[in-house]
Amino acid sequence: MHESTVTVKGQTTLPRDVRAALGLTSGDKVRYLILDGEVRILKARSIKELRGILARSGQKPVSLDEMDEAIAVGATKSADVDQ
Repeated sequence: MHESTVTVKGQTTLPRDVRAALGLTSGDKVRYLILDGEVRILKARSIKELRGILARSGQKPVSLDEMDEAIAVGATKSADVDQ
């Protein structure tokens, strides 16, 4: 386990092993995710880096019209279950 000290200004230095694990270099931004009393540190990514992250081989792209239709079908099914 790694630790660092928080300064009076609320600042800390991420240990070298933590920076290496996240692939952080000088000037990179980090995000903090708070879940059930724990904090996770993530490397902030630009939208450009996320392109294709959900792509699956052999899966064709879906149009906006197809997405809207799937959402409408799901909403209809959900409304039927609630009744």
